Amino acid sequence: MRKIEQVITPEPVVEGAGVRLKRSIGTKRLNYLDPFLLFDDFTSPNPADYVAGFPLHPHRGIETVTYILRGEVRHKDTLGNSGSIGAGDLQWMTAGRGILHEEMPQDGPGGIAGFQLWVNLPAKLKMTPPRYQDVRSGQIPVIRKENGTEIRVITGCVGKTTGPVKGIAADPVYLDVLVPAGGSFALPVEKGHSAFVYVFEGEVLFPGAEPVRAPALAVLGDGDRVEMKAGGKPARFLLVSGKPLGEPIARYGPFVMNTREEIEQTLKEIREGTFIPS
Repeated sequence: MRKIEQVITPEPVVEGAGVRLKRSIGTKRLNYLDPFLLFDDFTSPNPADYVAGFPLHPHRGIETVTYILRGEVRHKDTLGNSGSIGAGDLQWMTAGRGILHEEMPQDGPGGIAGFQLWVNLPAKLKMTPPRYQDVRSGQIPVIRKENGTEIRVITGCVGKTTGPVKGIAADPVYLDVLVPAGGSFALPVEKGHSAFVYVFEGEVLFPGAEPVRAPALAVLGDGDRVEMKAGGKPARFLLVSGKPLGEPIARYGPFVMNTREEIEQTLKEIREGTFIPS
């Protein structure tokens, strides 16, 4: 059974044009959980925390995963793609060789709630053509257990239920789980894969460990199974796992490559205006 190795309290960070975030991966305490490079919670009821958004900016060598619980984020890029994702929707963007895009949270009743995860790409796919997988809420299967637990399967498999996001190199599992007060939750997790639980409502109790209270990210040690139970109130959390790449990383803001030379080449392309092929 997997045990908690570390509990991360999210750190306040300001990104984009002034968006206030809570960051759990990509910090001094947890810089990298191979293959996961960054994890942000951008939930806020206050429009001043998020409406400035993320104007046009580049990415290379990674995948960005944006999952919305409440509100709306509009996006567009220099390849001609545009649209919006709303409550329950998810966008899995493979930046590959490079993309310039913007993400703008919209002012609305109840504010915004959601998360962004960055997933590293293996060296052989760093320069792959960019692509999007936009998944609407109704496309995400929901497993309902007898004890009232609900599992939204975004990617990966739970029993015979498979999530709609396909073809990701890290072979990830991304689940949104709601467990009723006092309810138990158990699930197999691929041995050898990195895994974390991000608790964003209530608290969860792992055997032999202190309660993990929202908001907090629990890094799990190796094993082939995870078990936990909710505290005195319903608990909601993300359970995420993925196959470590075991490759060197060179990181500079939104660019993640394998060598410093590749980063320098990327910056050269930005300066010369050749980052996005014409």
